[in-house]
Amino acid sequence: MHQFVHLHVHSQYSLLDGQASIPKLVDKAIADGMPGIALTDHGNMFGVKEFFNYVTKKNKARKDKIKELQALIARLEGGTATEQEMGDDPAAALARARVELDAQPKAEFKGIIGCEVYVARRRMFNREKAMGDYSGYHLILLAKDKQGYKNLIKIVSKAYTEGSYGRPRTDRVELEKYHEGLICCSACIGGEIPRLIRDGKIEEAKQAALWHKNLFGDDYYLELQYHKPTVERANHEAYKVQEVVNRHLIEFSREFGIKLVCTNDVHFVDEEHAEAHDRLICLGTGKDFDDPKRLLYSKQEWMKTTAEMNALFDYIPEALTNTVEVCNKVQNYSIDHAPIMPTFAIPEEFGTEEGYRAKYSEKDLFDEFTQDENGNVVLSEEKALEKIEKLGGYDKLYRIKLEADYLAKLAMEGAHKRYGEVLDEETETRIKFELHIMKTMGFPGYFLIVQDFIR
Repeated sequence: MHQFVHLHVHSQYSLLDGQASIPKLVDKAIADGMPGIALTDHGNMFGVKEFFNYVTKKNKARKDKIKELQALIARLEGGTATEQEMGDDPAAALARARVELDAQPKAEFKGIIGCEVYVARRRMFNREKAMGDYSGYHLILLAKDKQGYKNLIKIVSKAYTEGSYGRPRTDRVELEKYHEGLICCSACIGGEIPRLIRDGKIEEAKQAALWHKNLFGDDYYLELQYHKPTVERANHEAYKVQEVVNRHLIEFSREFGIKLVCTNDVHFVDEEHAEAHDRLICLGTGKDFDDPKRLLYSKQEWMKTTAEMNALFDYIPEALTNTVEVCNKVQNYSIDHAPIMPTFAIPEEFGTEEGYRAKYSEKDLFDEFTQDENGNVVLSEEKALEKIEKLGGYDKLYRIKLEADYLAKLAMEGAHKRYGEVLDEETETRIKFELHIMKTMGFPGYFLIVQDFIR
């Protein structure tokens, strides 16, 4: 059996279309032994942070489990294990721990960030329904690295702010501009090439495939899908189209040297969720359940296991193994970022960053930001340096100190207005402590902005 990775997956963030929760998708992929999974919601990246966080959490749990088992094995081998750990048979306990350690995945599970974008048939700013501008062709884009992730954000954001017409649309010009770091798959039968094939425009379909190949190079893949329904109340036409499309895509692959991948158009987690998903589609399309003309899915859109995908595409094994190739191309990178705060305008007569740089040395800042509010040393030099780096280094500290001093000025003015000219010791001590915490956490600019809202 060939290893497989799902590269075309819709979560519940494909609103009123996808039904799958991100944790359940990831958990099922890990349980099935898949090395990764992609998230490709329709036109949006709403689920990306939840997806990234959950995959990170699962990878951390795996690392922690490996460390725990390695420590247990060391204790059992060294004779320092507890009676509970050894049980009645220490040798058997050691064997079990080794088996469990060996069963842990050898590599981190990979969360592949992507999106099924809509590509305008002309340009993203054209909005004539009669000219076919409404919605657009489907296309799968996957972020291969951090640059690809940033470019995907640009494509998806501009699709909403500049290209929205029926759906958030991008276009070929945008793809040319932001293709770096992206892997591209030709998508479902709603994609440009499959639609041209459906319309009998084979030469145009070939030219479209070559255009994408020339742009994305070896990071462009032709995508095979096959959803043959097994129940009466389902879409029985799509799979017939898929058979025709797949045949031509395989021919294009051979003719132009474009690799194939197979995917399942995942919209729910397990097969038994098909009927619930059918009701969701009724809600999303505003149709009655018993409407004979309403949209139906094939009810094959569950997250199929590796074995199920092998059974469907055993006749073309490279389409299975190429999904793993795509997964292996994707680098591990973090999408986390420090908060980006607007800069609060401090009156120049109070002070400027340039003035503070002339007035205070880096040693002054080091002491102020790594000691407590009374000037006591509370951090080792190593921890103190870590804190300075975490706050953004000395360049950032000059700005933080300026904001902190101005915040302290406003706070003391307010305190005197509220409590009188002379503050009691408890009030003064508390203000001093609170301001110090705000400053050394790097938040005085935030509090200046909030006080401005309130004022």
